Amino acid sequence: MDLSKYRNKLVGSEEERAVSPVIGVILMVAITVILAAVIAAFVLDMGDSMGDGGVNAAATSDVNESNSSATISVTDMGNADGITLVNSDGEVVNKDKILTSTGESQEYSDSGNLSGSYTIQAFTGETSLTTGDSLDSQVESTSIIGEFEV
Repeated sequence: MDLSKYRNKLVGSEEERAVSPVIGVILMVAITVILAAVIAAFVLDMGDSMGDGGVNAAATSDVNESNSSATISVTDMGNADGITLVNSDGEVVNKDKILTSTGESQEYSDSGNLSGSYTIQAFTGETSLTTGDSLDSQVESTSIIGEFEV
């Protein structure tokens, strides 16, 4: 039995054998491009949602325990609309002393009755606040950027 005539049918002729590797390369390139597109779409989507971080600002505090006062100075407003002093109950200490620009400072003394734990909080949202009300209920978002005790 002579199998030489079946060899061309099983293996393919010299011209037909080159087609298979070319198709394989094209398929591999197509798969790579599709995979890269899927990964890029996933990464770019993740990047958009990561941009919604917290409020970013920086301030310093100088506490004077002898006269129960504290001075807060803004070093960088970042993306905050305002910075204020909040007591341990989460309430705004003084609505008239909201810091809204870099370089601005305010002294909080509460007529010599400033005592306890306080946080310096940056916030986004409306800057007309109410003294004695919770900061979280008056603004969109907050971030504690400092704290001290008197």
